[in-house]
Amino acid sequence: MGLLPLILAECSSAESAPLMSAQIKPAFSVTQQQSPKRWYQFQLADQGAKLFQQNCAVCHGKRGEGAANWQKVGPDGKYPAPPLNGTGHAWHHQIPILRRAIKEGGQAYGGKMPAFEEKLSTQQIDSVIAWFQSLWSDEIYAKWSGQGVAEIEQPQIIQEILDGI
Repeated sequence: MGLLPLILAECSSAESAPLMSAQIKPAFSVTQQQSPKRWYQFQLADQGAKLFQQNCAVCHGKRGEGAANWQKVGPDGKYPAPPLNGTGHAWHHQIPILRRAIKEGGQAYGGKMPAFEEKLSTQQIDSVIAWFQSLWSDEIYAKWSGQGVAEIEQPQIIQEILDGI
């Protein structure tokens, strides 16, 4: 049988496994064939995991799950944090829109998210995007990265931003 299965079993145990960024792992394995090919490398997503936990998880959840009631305006007149893990609306948006929302905050979209332009560099923002996209299923990622994304109907405010890019 060999030692490889034993080594792999030991390396995958919860007590001995090296933890990636606050015990958050992307939805893909570096060794598994990825379909479709993702735009980012594992190291970028790993950096993003750390930054997400430090800056975003308090509102968007540790696994990017968002608030349970994210589609409903709260008592303060603002939308709660949406999921970023592929179960919400974020996967409908191209990287320039995601980047802009993080830089400028969510208030222009009816949300509460503060602007991160003064706190995170563009490369750091891209790493955060890479991390939450690593949580997306291959099916969602393929829809996002495919030619069909432009055909997804966007809310008016988002369409105006897209038209301006």
